[in-house]
Amino acid sequence: MAREDTEDAIIAYKSILAQIIDNRPSGTRQRLATALGKHRSFVTQITSPTYATPLPARHLATIVRVCHFSASEEERFLEAYQAAHPGKLPDLGHSEKLRYLSLMVPDFGDDRKNRLLEEAISDLVQKIVAISARNDE
Repeated sequence: MAREDTEDAIIAYKSILAQIIDNRPSGTRQRLATALGKHRSFVTQITSPTYATPLPARHLATIVRVCHFSASEEERFLEAYQAAHPGKLPDLGHSEKLRYLSLMVPDFGDDRKNRLLEEAISDLVQKIVAISARNDE
């Protein structure tokens, strides 16, 4: 795909994403930033069609979850993403039902430390779920 075509394809999926987010309650961008462990400016760059910054595939599942995509919104968005980034679409893990859990944790006043804490908590939860799944078998 030519560079210009790729940029147009990125603009297409980011336009869909921007429309979805605009139809969500205020604070969605901030909730997304928190879930991603990033600043809100990062969310603006990856969700706004005016920025050429591609949306990293590793963030797709979080975006779909936090923004509460409908089935049709998700299908439309992921088709556009796949067109822009052929072969880069990860498995979003929709086979298992998820629920959102919010925790209050200390703010270390350091972005790196805060991100490491969030990653540690996420890793712990994933390990607990894996153990639970093994016990159910």
